[in-house]
Parts: sequence; C-alpha cells; structure tokens
Amino acid sequence: MKLTLDLHDIYNRGDDIDRALRGVIDEAIAKKAKLVEIIPGKGSGQLKKRVLRFLDRKDIKPLYHRVEKDSHNFGRVFVHFRPK
Repeated sequence: MKLTLDLHDIYNRGDDIDRALRGVIDEAIAKKAKLVEIIPGKGSGQLKKRVLRFLDRKDIKPLYHRVEKDSHNFGRVFVHFRPK
C-alpha cells in the first residue's frame, strides 16, 4: 500500500504542512503502509527542505525506515516503512 501527500495546496502555511506530514505518517503506521510519497513540488526547493527537516526530527525519525529522494523527479520524496 502506498499513500500520497501533495503539498501544492498548502505550500505557504507552515503549521498546516507539519500537521499534514504528521497525519500521513500516522496514517501510514495505522494502515501498515510500506510507502508514503510526499510531493513538495519543484519550485525553489524550500518546501522540500522543510519536509526533509521535518522527517529528520528526533520524534519523527524512529517512525519510519528510510527516506529516498526521487532521482528522476526533484519534486518527490519517498518515505519507506517497515511493517511491524
């Protein structure tokens, strides 16, 4: 199962971004999803950096297995989960 979070609609609302990211991670854990695709878009790269900083937080990092930046599409980040 793969979940997708597109951040285009909330790119300039910081609290909404963090809430959406936390929500999709919690949903992935609850549904035992193996993959979450986060789409910050290409733009200036600031939103992607914010997503990566969020994923690197000490309270978030233990919740997933690894992060993969799409080598073919700069505007996508994949978060991999191990089923428990």
